[in-house]
Order: sequence, then C-alpha cells, then structure tokens
Amino acid sequence: MRIARFVAGGGISWGVVEGPTEAGANPPFESLTVAAIKDHPMGPIEFTGDRFALTDVRLLAPILPSKVIAVGRNYAAHAAELGNDVPERPLIFLKPSTSVIGTQDVVRLPPDSDQVEHEAELALVIGRVAKDVPRERALDVVFGYTCANDVTARDQQRADVQFTRAKGYDSFCPIGPWIETSFDPSAVRVRCLVNDRTTQDGNTRDMIFDVPTIVSFMSHVMTLVPGDVILTGTPEGVGRIVDGDTVTVAIDGIGELVNPVRAKG
Repeated sequence: MRIARFVAGGGISWGVVEGPTEAGANPPFESLTVAAIKDHPMGPIEFTGDRFALTDVRLLAPILPSKVIAVGRNYAAHAAELGNDVPERPLIFLKPSTSVIGTQDVVRLPPDSDQVEHEAELALVIGRVAKDVPRERALDVVFGYTCANDVTARDQQRADVQFTRAKGYDSFCPIGPWIETSFDPSAVRVRCLVNDRTTQDGNTRDMIFDVPTIVSFMSHVMTLVPGDVILTGTPEGVGRIVDGDTVTVAIDGIGELVNPVRAKG
C-alpha cells in the first residue's frame, strides 16, 4: 500500500495511492489516483469516499518526522570515493526535521557553500515505539519505505569535521513521493539522475549494514517513535548539484522523488 500526504481543495489529507503495482515498477503519476482516508495512516484505514487524480493534487512530504536519523558510509564504494574507511559499526547522525521537503519542492542552495551534492538513499519510516529492539524483530517496527536525498554541503562537511551544518539546511532532506508499506528492502535498485543523466546506480544488497541491523542499532542508542525517518546510506556516484538542476531519486518498487535545485535568493 502506498501512503501519501497531499493538498487538495485547500486542505491537507492522507490517502492511499491507487494504480499499477507491478514489482519493480515506478508508474507515471498520470496512471494513478489517491483515495483520501480519515485520521492518521498508522491506525485503522477508513476511507472518506473522496478520490482524486494524482495529477490534480500537490504531494507533500509523506511524513513530518520528529527526527531524521541517517547512516553514513554504508556502502563501501561510497566510503572509498570520499577517501574514508568503512566503519566497524553504523555511523549515525541527525538531520533536523526542518530540512524535510516533499517531491517537486525546491532544494535551496546556501550562498556560503560551493559544493552541494546529492545522495540518493532508501529511507524507512518507523511505525511504533521501539527501544532496544533485537535485530530479528527490527522489521516489525517499520511502517514503510520511501525515497530520500541526503543533500550535503560537502565543503562544509570537510571544514567542520562533522555533519550538522553541512546536512542540516532547510530543504536538505527531500523524501517521497509516498510511503510504500509492502516492500522488501534487501535487494533493490537505488538510482540518482541529475537532469536525466544517471549519476548513482546502486543496490541495497551492497549495504555494509542492512536495514534490520540499522534499526536495531539505532533503537539501542535512542528511542524510536512513530514517524521517525531513517536514511540508510548512499551508493557511490555522489556529485555536485547547481542552480537549475533537477534531481531525481528513483527506487524500484517505490517510485521517483523529483526536486528542482535553485540558488537561495
């Protein structure tokens, strides 16, 4: 089931996206509709009876997280391309909730960075309170999965020797277009395209730490609550984005997250 958050008729609603569901397919929006639901989607699903063509609504970030937790250097080839060692345990950091935007929202480039880069990632959304969860039960606390872009001011990351400023700007965490609740994260293709040119093309089977390991590890560090978003790391091929670019994160079986890039005015 694909859960979306959207604006139609001036109000914000949750809904279930309906349409083609072939394995691995990323269907065009023109073939999809969204059926509005009552209340929050992590509870019982009850439809309102309202239904819209997806092209007639504005999709928002599919969740407003209390926190965004990310994993660094979770693909060996990506660690190598930045000259970093492979970590012995998940290397985690936080992105502020104010960095979250949805598909088609604008990534704003800060004027004091000359090297902002894209990082295509599989993200997951926590569905219930989780603390000290064993690895074998970690997937039980996951509500669903979505696409993410861990936008990074690489020059500031190097200068600061930590991640907060470089990854924390408003608009530096696009997620979407929706949450897919029926999904196997173990071996899926993750791509990034900049102006239709493929820059990243990886697979989650190459993760150093898989999704159950990540969720369990994080739950032993901090309590995870419903709506928390976890970014699972990026494959090799990260690169600079500039004013006028359009960045697409495409994950087979989920869909495409598309964001224009603009200089901050």
